[in-house]
Amino acid sequence: MTDTRLSFKEMCARFDVTPRTLRYYEYIELLQPEREGRSRYFGPREIARMILIMRGRRFGIKLEDIRQWLLIYEHEGTSAQMRAFIEMADRQYAELEEQRAQLDLAMDELKELRDETAALLENARA
Repeated sequence: MTDTRLSFKEMCARFDVTPRTLRYYEYIELLQPEREGRSRYFGPREIARMILIMRGRRFGIKLEDIRQWLLIYEHEGTSAQMRAFIEMADRQYAELEEQRAQLDLAMDELKELRDETAALLENARA
C-alpha cells in the first residue's frame, strides 16, 4: 500500500459509505484517522482496515466481531488473527447456509402459492 492519505470525503467516496457510517466506525474504534484541526485523514492502515471491514460486512459479519478480530492483530499478531478469522468464517458460513435454506424454503412456498393462485384465477375465468 502506498503512503496515500484520503480525506473524510474521499474515504466515503472510495468505499461508497455515508459520512454517518464512517463516523460510526470511528466512534466504535474500527478506524482511527489522523486529525489535523477539524479535518480527518485516513492513511494506509485505515484504508486497509476499511477494506477488511467492508469485506466482513459483505459476508454479514457483525461489526463487533470485526472489531475484535482487528484487535487480535494488534495484540497477538498475524497468526492469531488468521486462526480467529478461520473460526469466524466457519461460524458465518454455517449461518449463511442456514439463511440460504430458509430463503430456498420461502421461495418454494411463495412459488407454490403463486401457482395455486394463478390456477384458481384461470379456473374462475373458464
